[in-house]
Amino acid sequence: MGRIERSVGVALLAGAVLVGGGLSGTAMAAGSTGASVRASAQPMLLNTITPTTGSTVGVAMPISVVFTDPVAPSARGGIERHMKVTTSVPVTGAWHWFSDTRVDWRPKGYWPAGTKVTLDAELAGVSDGHGRRGVHAYRHTFTIGADFETTISAPGHTMKVTHNGRVVRTMPIDAGSKAFPSWDGTMAVIDKQRWVRMTSCSVGITCNPSNPNFYDLTLPWDVQLTYSGTYVHYSTGDPSPGHGEGSHGCIHLSYANAEWYYDNVKEGDPVTITGSPRGKAAGDNGYADYDLSWSQWLAGSATGAQTA
Repeated sequence: MGRIERSVGVALLAGAVLVGGGLSGTAMAAGSTGASVRASAQPMLLNTITPTTGSTVGVAMPISVVFTDPVAPSARGGIERHMKVTTSVPVTGAWHWFSDTRVDWRPKGYWPAGTKVTLDAELAGVSDGHGRRGVHAYRHTFTIGADFETTISAPGHTMKVTHNGRVVRTMPIDAGSKAFPSWDGTMAVIDKQRWVRMTSCSVGITCNPSNPNFYDLTLPWDVQLTYSGTYVHYSTGDPSPGHGEGSHGCIHLSYANAEWYYDNVKEGDPVTITGSPRGKAAGDNGYADYDLSWSQWLAGSATGAQTA
């Protein structure tokens, strides 16, 4: 997941459909269009739109649009009005600007399972307030899958998983230590990988091998919750979790439970951690959009709530 390379004057969107251009997959302007954009030298580009078009995601997955260059506050309303969200069932939601380059759309509550979602980003000719204008329109579609929710009690050392409201598994876990507590709050799954190399240096803990908190491990069944490095995974240093507080902020499962969870969880499924003293993750630390209350969410919108 994440950003992919782009060429000057051409927006590349992960899995987007270029409206009118007949391209799917990685969308790119061709021939004369690209030449005219380069000649003007002022295109408004997008780095990414997530989730990937055609994908099935969880009920807490936002639509997240990342611009290559900053958008002026005065231009946000115009851009929001040209990015229309439509759904197969009525859903009330809103855009929220986390920064001058990232804007997300989420419902007031979670998406209803089974909802079909379309984003029509009619950005051709739309200004970013800094002299750049959009050069294309894009259509992005995805589906909300089953309601697969995870609730973790850090002090209780338990993790409960529900599927469409029914408890399907309760597992022992270990969360972060007192020195390195886990994030509280709700984080939508960003991604999952079979193996991830985890190092204390990469997350700013220590790069000194002599430090007792140093680690450099490649571990299996990794479900990513934050950009800052929070995962649900198996740890060789904590093979039988349920009684300790020894992680550096991640959630540890046994090997069998970690494999089961990896096999069943998907991008956008909500994971809620309670009872940790660290506080909530920032909303843009991955897809922790639901760590903001609805009033906080609307405070970052130029156009307010809308029913798709």
